[in-house]
Amino acid sequence: MVTKLKCAVVDDEPLAREVLLEYIKVIDYLELVCEAENALELSKSLDDQTIDLIFLDIQMPHITGLDFLKVRNNLPMVIITTAFPNYALEGFHFNVVDYLLKPITFNRFFKAVDKARLQHSLRLSANGVEGQTNEEPYFFVKCENKYEKIFTNKILFVQALQNYVVIQTEEGKHMSLMPLKTIEENLSPLRFVRVHKSYLVAISQIKTLENHELILTNSQNIPISRNFRKNVHEKVLQDKVINKESRK
Repeated sequence: MVTKLKCAVVDDEPLAREVLLEYIKVIDYLELVCEAENALELSKSLDDQTIDLIFLDIQMPHITGLDFLKVRNNLPMVIITTAFPNYALEGFHFNVVDYLLKPITFNRFFKAVDKARLQHSLRLSANGVEGQTNEEPYFFVKCENKYEKIFTNKILFVQALQNYVVIQTEEGKHMSLMPLKTIEENLSPLRFVRVHKSYLVAISQIKTLENHELILTNSQNIPISRNFRKNVHEKVLQDKVINKESRK
């Protein structure tokens, strides 16, 4: 069962709110319960209903987002949204989950809310409440005019081709306009290894390892570049190699 995060979007700009509302619709563990134009409206909603996560703009009429953080106690998780990067450091003094700089991309939004989801799950576990412990991690990527859901345990490898990436999963290929580094930042370094400037591979999918290439469980050959060879061997082999010197 998916634990829903009840969300509030607070921004005096209608277009900025609309972007966040559209993103929230895509994420199955987010539920919009409050939409407000300023912090005063948010304050009333906090008194009337349960809210787990607030998307809070900084520059708003009556009272700024940062001033609201100063005067209101016992707030739920907060993700700051603003067009002004100079507010980031002050925002983190209030222990906010993340800081989203406008215009907000979906990938950056997803990374922030996934942080919030993890924090919420840890809080539930600490309180003896069942969270999302059985759900495999996933993220969304934009493929042409739609967002595709990618489960990380289904990824075989990711390949960079000029300005876009190909994400090869057990089900098929997904192509998206973004650098390989963006995908790498959203994957666990314990489960994936960079083997080439153009390839990122799931360690569990490696069947054979040679000096210059590796073979995956689907028989796909992936090159290993000289710059990454030592790190690949260390991460893939670790202490799993059995040889005659291993006997005591």
